[in-house]
Amino acid sequence: MNTFARVSFVSVAALVAACTQMPAAPSAAGSQTLLDGGKGFEENWQTIGNANWRVVGGVVQADSGEKGKSSYLMTKAPYGDFVLRVEFWVSDDANSGIYMRCPDLADITDMNCTEANIFDQRPDQTYATGAITHLSPIANGPKAGGKWNTFEITARGPRIVVVMNGVKTGETDKAHALRGNIGLQWAQGVVKFRKVEIRPL
Repeated sequence: MNTFARVSFVSVAALVAACTQMPAAPSAAGSQTLLDGGKGFEENWQTIGNANWRVVGGVVQADSGEKGKSSYLMTKAPYGDFVLRVEFWVSDDANSGIYMRCPDLADITDMNCTEANIFDQRPDQTYATGAITHLSPIANGPKAGGKWNTFEITARGPRIVVVMNGVKTGETDKAHALRGNIGLQWAQGVVKFRKVEIRPL
């Protein structure tokens, strides 16, 4: 090995050694993963209602329950201001949603919680998928059925902004509550959740 090659080899080795000692970059400052595949299902969530919430193939899903009644996978902890990111898949006929700041787990409705709706076939399309139910209507909204989608929801005081697959679909300054638990809803169809992350503000 000539001198140039030896110096280059030593330099590369030193660079590799230095890189291996560097800390891994954090995903997002202050963020918390509430669900990642099946991880976090038992630790961070509680089931309310009779849907068959379970881990199947690395995702949490429900596809049956008591007819005419919603079931929820609710966080065990309440939250105030936050940025929430949810990856979800639903069947075309699914009725689901992300319920935010639910103040009373004995009375979960879209009138005391604030809901980012997932309901492609909602009879009244005013508050179909992407809308904030009762607060921010949507026209010609996106369809979620049969594919993976992402909600990014920012809640700060009474203001909530919903972004679906990179496009803002809902916005309100009249959130129903300022603090409470977060819920993933099943009301009909097949509903799957792959990842849920939250960053308190």
